[in-house]
Amino acid sequence: MITVHHLNNSRSQRILWLLEELGLPYEIKHYQRDPQTRLAPPELKAVHPLGKSPVIEDGTQVVIESGAIVDYLIRRHGKGRLQPDPATAAYDEYVQWLHFAEGSAMFPLLLKLYVGRLGDAGAPLQPRIQSELANYFGYLDHAVSRRPYLMGEELSGADIQMSFVGELATAQGMAGDYPHLAAWVQKFQARPAYQKAIARGGEYAYAK
Repeated sequence: MITVHHLNNSRSQRILWLLEELGLPYEIKHYQRDPQTRLAPPELKAVHPLGKSPVIEDGTQVVIESGAIVDYLIRRHGKGRLQPDPATAAYDEYVQWLHFAEGSAMFPLLLKLYVGRLGDAGAPLQPRIQSELANYFGYLDHAVSRRPYLMGEELSGADIQMSFVGELATAQGMAGDYPHLAAWVQKFQARPAYQKAIARGGEYAYAK
């Protein structure tokens, strides 16, 4: 049985969605953010020293980092589903999306969130942040304008890993200029497996 250490309103929601898409049995250990700091509770440090979510346990294996977890679950339990053939060029593109989600796309989104709390003091940084967001959202919007999902006609782990970026963009009102991105978010949020994951995961502010 796979255990997901799941923090409310966090990127760990996409791990629940992946498990539902794969049809794998799993259990959830729920954790709540501190209402003042919005940080994860200290109990997560008992699971992994970083005290972050998501974390999964699969037998004796403990895996952290969303991209690594997506790769692990699909590689170990997917039976060829939700990823291209590793011998193809499509697989290389797929891996790039897995890394792009956290390695590039989330950085200006987090900057926008934190710098916005500085008020006027953060104003000088806003043009650069907006420029980076436009660059990344434009890239994602173009990718999903050509085909229903990032890798083609079918959902893959790339969509699941990138989903939080799209959801955060729409939740913060930044997707109006990116209609293909917005349609992609609506499409994957309507999937039965996504809806089941929401029902099991609990509070999640980015689901429509």
